[in-house]
This record gives sequence, structure tokens and C-alpha cells, in this order.
Amino acid sequence: MLRDVASRGPVLAVVAHPDDESFGLGAVLAALAASGTDVRVLCLTRGEASTIGAGVDLVEMRRAELASAARRLGVGGVELRDFPDAGLHEVDPALLDAAVLDTLGSASTLVVFESGGVTGHPDHRAATAAAFRVAAAEALHVLEWGVGPAVADALNDEFGTGFGALDGDGVIDVEVDRGVQLEAIACHESQATDNPVVARRLELSGPVDRVRLHTPNR
Repeated sequence: MLRDVASRGPVLAVVAHPDDESFGLGAVLAALAASGTDVRVLCLTRGEASTIGAGVDLVEMRRAELASAARRLGVGGVELRDFPDAGLHEVDPALLDAAVLDTLGSASTLVVFESGGVTGHPDHRAATAAAFRVAAAEALHVLEWGVGPAVADALNDEFGTGFGALDGDGVIDVEVDRGVQLEAIACHESQATDNPVVARRLELSGPVDRVRLHTPNR
């Protein structure tokens, strides 16, 4: 499936926070970039509401971390917007859609967290919803990324998290190489240093990511 996505042309990942592109989509984006695909990232917030690594320079730190991680993943360009972190779901959807359209360029596929936001985070859901609305209007493909039921259940049992599973029609598991993703995650030092959930999720997932491709209705 990833080869098919790569063959269609440029890809735009639409995410809510700096580190979503690495912690979540990293292995998929690295694989697409390694295939020669033009991969870009639109990040809708600056991650200023994070309680991990919080400090007076957190916004600038996370901007630099995102740029470094994107280079490691092979991402060709990053657009960082300043919609409110932890308040993205309260922003007028038309403004989010406009941000996606402004960044779209020649992308033929949008890469996003699954519709429930993977962890249930309202910002994640808002970013994905904007991507789906634009994809429907522009007849684009959407590649959803998520975790399977066993991974979600284990994380929720161990950490009391709110992970939801990507499951149902059209879902497939694809083999991925975690090496570049792990290097990109390490670039987000402010968020990765004390984040056992990410480490455990990668351990549970092993060399497999779960995705679903939505094709446009023409």
C-alpha cells in the first residue's frame, strides 16, 4: 500500500502537534520519503500547552525539534501554524480547512491520525477532520494511521490512556522500519525523555503499522 501511495505523487501529513509526525506517523512518512516521494508536514499548533518539558522557551524549542525531526524523516518542508494547542477543536473548522488548502500544493494524498485521534485527543480529531473535509472537496486520497485493538487495549490497561483502535473494513497492517522513526523521536527531546507510553506503544506494535487508505469519490 505504501508503494501505491508513493506512486501517486506528493504527500501532505496533517497533524495537530509538533511530535505527532514522528511519534505517530514517523515510520510511514520515512518509508514514503525513502521511496522518493515529496513528503511535507502541516502542523496546526506549536505545542505550547504541553506539560512535558514545559518551560518559558517551549514554543521555540518545539519548533526546532520539529524541524530537526522532519529532516531526519526526509520531509521536504514543514508548515507550522499557531492555532491554539489544546484548543484546536474549538477553532472554526473553516479556518482549519483553509490552512490545509493553503499548504496543499500538489499533494495527492493526505496522511493523518485515524478519525478518533488515536489517543482520543480532541486536537488530533480536529486535525484529521479538517484533512478529511479538504480531501472530500478536492478529491484526494487519505491515509489513516492508528493502532490495532490489542495494542490499544494493552496501553489503556497499563497506563489508563484513551487509545482507540483503527479497525474494520479496509484496514491493513504494513511492515515498517522503526530505525529512522526512533531517530526522529529522539529529536523531540523535550517530549520524548519522559514518555513511557510512546516507548511501550512502539514495543507492542513491533515492525508493523496499521493503516487504511480512503480513495476519493469522483
